[in-house]
Amino acid sequence: MFISNAFAQAPAAAPAGGSSLMSMLPLVLMFVVLYFVMIRPQMKKQKEHKAMIDAIAKGDEVVTSGGMLGKITKVGDIYLSLEVANGVEVQCQRGAVIQVLPKGTVK
Repeated sequence: MFISNAFAQAPAAAPAGGSSLMSMLPLVLMFVVLYFVMIRPQMKKQKEHKAMIDAIAKGDEVVTSGGMLGKITKVGDIYLSLEVANGVEVQCQRGAVIQVLPKGTVK
């Protein structure tokens, strides 16, 4: 009566083979940019942190992830002992160390 009938449109011509490649190009470009901006620098940072953790030795002065500064007195495979004050030792995991300080920083 008042509403006219709606008819479906005829299908358009099939896209050419190059068009499907062009539709995938933005997705590929986004992944490449994501790799170089986020993933690769994070992997480099992880590798540097692991090398620092493996190079820790007795007598090094370090900062833990909890913010404690101390001098390493004992080194084990998983744990290490930090002297945070005269006669006060704390055990923490090797992975908790976030920075090795220059000698003489902790007094």
